Amino acid sequence: MDADLPLLDIKLLRLLDQLYTSRSVTRSAEALAQSQPTVSIWLARLREQLGDPLFVRTSEGMLPTPRTDALIGTVREVLEGLQRLSQAGAEFKPATAQRRFSICMTDASHITLLPRLLAHVRAVAPGITLQASHIDFNLAQALQAGEADLAVGFLPWLDVGFYQQTLYAQDWICLSNARHPRIADKGALHWNLERYQAEAHIGISSGTGYQLLESTVVSQGITRNIRLEMPGFLGLSAILSTSDLVATLPRHIGETLARAAGLQVLPCPFAIAGFTVKQYWHARYHHDAGNRWLRNVCAELFMREAPLA
Repeated sequence: MDADLPLLDIKLLRLLDQLYTSRSVTRSAEALAQSQPTVSIWLARLREQLGDPLFVRTSEGMLPTPRTDALIGTVREVLEGLQRLSQAGAEFKPATAQRRFSICMTDASHITLLPRLLAHVRAVAPGITLQASHIDFNLAQALQAGEADLAVGFLPWLDVGFYQQTLYAQDWICLSNARHPRIADKGALHWNLERYQAEAHIGISSGTGYQLLESTVVSQGITRNIRLEMPGFLGLSAILSTSDLVATLPRHIGETLARAAGLQVLPCPFAIAGFTVKQYWHARYHHDAGNRWLRNVCAELFMREAPLA
């Protein structure tokens, strides 16, 4: 513990942590459920007690001083210790709990996982609200700050400070119209790399696994005649059902769309590295009873999902 750190009110420590994370007085006030004037008063008190400006207002937000950089580790250790003390023996009762959980996931998971998760939560925890959030460059910060409770996907960059649990493995398949003029009559038996390269394709730049497909195509010198580029899977089944285009995508989302829209599933005619879908959470919330309940629900629902063919 820093020998120069005076005894501080817990709310001041939480403010320092929030400001360090968000770089914004406004967002810190919202996170702490306080008014901006109150937060400004608390910040002034912190500055006086610690004898340092702590944060300097810039065009990039409230940036920490070297003194704050030196203190933040100690402050977070204290907050995490207090959190563990307050949660010791705490129970989470889903049937009566009133809480909002934020889960970061891809649009593919919105289609494949979210409906089952929502149905289960509504059945056993009617007071729980789920918020489906996007996966973006703020993900690690959001999980650390408690703005997001879980992240689900292929997220290999989440390492230090995060727990992870494998839910299921993914490989790759192709989808086409069930009445495709050059495929439907011959089916998967005549589907090969030559046929694949002769067809027109949909390129989908969504999900954290698509780079595996793109890098494989480049490294193996495979030609894909992309006639439509899409940012995600929304509308994909409608396009495939009304065109002769082909899509290459992970098995779980592919088979889900195929069942819903009557599409034809074809094997991918070349090897693409598979990947695992995991759930991730920050170490700060590992012992949180509500977070633990949500993780267990996801594991129960999805750990046996989409086995590799």
